[in-house]
Amino acid sequence: MKTAVISGGAGGLGRALTARLITQDWHVLALDIDISTLAPNDRLSAYQVDLTDSAALDDTVAKSLDAHTSIDLVIYNAGVSQIASFEYTPDAAHRRLFEINYYAATALARGFLAPLRASKGTHLAISSVAGFSPLYHRTAYPAAKHAFHGYFTSLRSAQAAHGVRP
Repeated sequence: MKTAVISGGAGGLGRALTARLITQDWHVLALDIDISTLAPNDRLSAYQVDLTDSAALDDTVAKSLDAHTSIDLVIYNAGVSQIASFEYTPDAAHRRLFEINYYAATALARGFLAPLRASKGTHLAISSVAGFSPLYHRTAYPAAKHAFHGYFTSLRSAQAAHGVRP
């Protein structure tokens, strides 16, 4: 049985991805700040974690690797959005978008890099049109998605030599 990790695993898209993978005989590790909507079973392990807490995120990665010897797929799905003009976007809101939409994903990619190399697995980055196109009244969100898109595009070429797929 293959194992997938999904950040934002308790949200709408995360739950849908989880359900689909489970029907295809995968075990899913769902990471989210609120896992109360999930019902863990023999194919679903739920990890409650605030992705903006680096120590908690590192601990969750370590716990999941202790429990599962192989990681075949990591889906970077967690994200938040914001609609506001630049002049009304405080620095704290800008930083929060980057913490969740970019830094959490890069930390997860780093944490699961060795297991994905070992399994010749896949990084699957769920982005947005905002990752390559400007949006009105959304300066912080596209900035975080541009960074996310650039990171995973570069990671793809760097990991190809190790048999890891985008």
